[in-house]
Amino acid sequence: MKITIERGALLKSLSHVQSVVERRNTIPILSNVLIQASGGALSFTATDLDMEIVESLVADVIEEGGTTAPAHTLYDIVRKLPDGSQVQLESGGKDPRLMLRAGRSEFALACLPREDFPVLSAGELPHSFAIEAKELAKLIDKSKFAISMEETRYYLNGIYFHVTDGKSPKLRAVATDGHRLARVETDAPKGSESMPGIIVPRKTVLEISRLIEDGDGPVQVAVSDAKIRFEFDGAVLTSKLIDGTFPDYNRVIPDGNDKVLAVNGKEFSQAVDRVATISTEKSRAVKLNLERGRLGLAVTNPESGNANEEILVDYNADPMEIGFNARYLLDITSQLDGEEARFLLADAGAPTIVRDAKDDAVLYVLMPMRV
Repeated sequence: MKITIERGALLKSLSHVQSVVERRNTIPILSNVLIQASGGALSFTATDLDMEIVESLVADVIEEGGTTAPAHTLYDIVRKLPDGSQVQLESGGKDPRLMLRAGRSEFALACLPREDFPVLSAGELPHSFAIEAKELAKLIDKSKFAISMEETRYYLNGIYFHVTDGKSPKLRAVATDGHRLARVETDAPKGSESMPGIIVPRKTVLEISRLIEDGDGPVQVAVSDAKIRFEFDGAVLTSKLIDGTFPDYNRVIPDGNDKVLAVNGKEFSQAVDRVATISTEKSRAVKLNLERGRLGLAVTNPESGNANEEILVDYNADPMEIGFNARYLLDITSQLDGEEARFLLADAGAPTIVRDAKDDAVLYVLMPMRV
């Protein structure tokens, strides 16, 4: 194999594929990226056996062939090369190593046989549809913060995607960790109506989010009961799904919350952030004191003291006190695009709904704390 490629294009592809590779691997070949050159194109493949990404790009292929090389080392080398460099990759012949040359720099990387590289078989993916990258990014970005980090409840370690019933079906993304819930929806793309409810793992969610971060145009999605595949801008990401049953999230979304608090989201989050400065790392509890037209925020920490702040709000219901985890409040308010955040409350012990006054497609549920 012998190819020449511009450093910027090479770096972009390597940044996508190397992030799939785990830093610590008991199987040496999984630390490597598979490099293949043929027909004027260069492709990189990386896998952790649960997820696989293949990215192709145009290159000057002088001699076809392939090898595998350490993914993170290769990425770090290319990252440190000067902008605009022409990079030459060469393997084969008597030297079993991958030679990388750019300007006066030369590297020789130890390789493993490409025949040993595992292939993640996607199998049949009967449900397929196209969704705009920006819509998919919205579904993911506004819900991923609520994914549970608790490994024992593995079925909460991802985003649950499903299509609602009705005259105008919606594609919904739902995530929860038991303390908060995020539900984001968009019009169901054509072809998605028959897809099963699926749980996409956290790592896959983060990878596809990175892949489409600055992208525009459609993402091709194909789904089965066990796997999902995303195709976008020369990259194909295939992943296993979480084999489990997502809980009936509708049961935790209250429908009788009649106390409405409307507040400037930025002003509210800044006030929460200030008073939470003295809260304990463990509880992060902030008490909200609601009265007509005003909201008091209070934090009490036996070790470091008290903090209080008051802001003007639109609230006309009975006075009440309710406590929340400050970090959860900040996570949710940071997702709101509109200026106004609307809290729908019932009492100090009931779940609270948070909505973006500008976007009906987004809904959050937050469990209160005792303070």
